[in-house]
Amino acid sequence: MGYEHKIQKSVVKDGEEEVLPNVHRIASLLKRWLIGTHQSYLNKNKLGYYLDEYVFRYNRRTSTSSGLLFLRLIEQAVITMPISYKEIINQNHG
Repeated sequence: MGYEHKIQKSVVKDGEEEVLPNVHRIASLLKRWLIGTHQSYLNKNKLGYYLDEYVFRYNRRTSTSSGLLFLRLIEQAVITMPISYKEIINQNHG
């Protein structure tokens, strides 16, 4: 296709910081989550939503206040105007 992939091994010397640490781990976890949750069926139009959900879950993975999170979600659900499924799928989501 015109793209030549070259493998570059990153070598970290003593006293230096690793460039982009944990990128491979996060990519692997994302792939495993997508396959496990969506059973390998992905809609490319909804990929932005899948990634948003994954980022939310990843950022909350060590939270000890899940009860507080649930309370905040309920509060937001009560004060927010409802939106239909048709409105959701018609929005452009990046």
